[in-house]
Amino acid sequence: MIARQGNEGFKQMNRWGAEKTPFLAIISYDKQNILLEKLDAISPEICQYAFPDRSNALKQSSCNAPKLDVFDIDAESYKKSFDKVMSHINNGDTYLCNLSCEVKLKNQLDLPSVFNASFSKYKLRYKDEFVCFSPEIFIRIKGNEISTYPMKGTIDARILNAEERLLNDKKELAEHYTITDLLRNDLSRLSDSVRVKRFRYIDRIKTSSGELLQTSSEIIGTLNENWHCSIGDMLNKILPAGSITGAPKQRTCEIIDEAETHKRGFYTGVCVLFDGENVDSFVMIRMIVRKNKNFYYKSGGGVTSFSQWEKELNEIKQKVYVPIS
Repeated sequence: MIARQGNEGFKQMNRWGAEKTPFLAIISYDKQNILLEKLDAISPEICQYAFPDRSNALKQSSCNAPKLDVFDIDAESYKKSFDKVMSHINNGDTYLCNLSCEVKLKNQLDLPSVFNASFSKYKLRYKDEFVCFSPEIFIRIKGNEISTYPMKGTIDARILNAEERLLNDKKELAEHYTITDLLRNDLSRLSDSVRVKRFRYIDRIKTSSGELLQTSSEIIGTLNENWHCSIGDMLNKILPAGSITGAPKQRTCEIIDEAETHKRGFYTGVCVLFDGENVDSFVMIRMIVRKNKNFYYKSGGGVTSFSQWEKELNEIKQKVYVPIS
């Protein structure tokens, strides 16, 4: 795959979109680094991807997905980051901020094997640098309809009355209202006819450590007939994704840069597949990255005025998993 700097990558997407040339784009969180290639030129040895309707991956491996063994998370460091975010919330600078961190793993992993053994709505591996298994759709375009599916709210399914507790949690409800409104506003930059089609439905995600429940919503709009010619411009307008930043988006991104102790890189960026007619894409959450000889799991969650740092840290730990069928 060809690495391109931000604006040039988006311009190339416009050109290939106008030509109806299928492509895959991997866009970093800050939009400065884009890996881009025509779909038929991608070698599975370099990049493996699996979307619901398209994949260049081998069949699902019969090997078990590894259960990840983590070093203790530095609670003091996380609390310092959390306190910085809460200070900005109390000052009125942000009212939802997605705070993430990286967790060092004890495991020595073979990323192609992890990719092949895992089961997720979306999967991606790039070289031996990172593997991602994401349940979260970014945008889909089919015909002239665009849709997005913000995902906010997680609970361990083994907890008594887990679904009821998740749906009635005031913090999770406030966070979901906020992110749904933010994503609706983002789509309104691309479409004049945007509406919320479904609000707070539940998905079940199986992991090697148990089952999680997560809430999502569905927002839809209508694009003009020539949208193919401006795929890159549309993505540039609405990135980074609202679900992994917060509201208001621009100020919250500044707060994230101040509070977080790691560089996100491709984590929380997006992977986009254009098949020549339609677009599917996902937010690159749930990611394992390799740095030198060590492996790290990047994870995060939304912080609001209702948040408690211990509970947020526990949610991050819950999200350190490899999904299974």
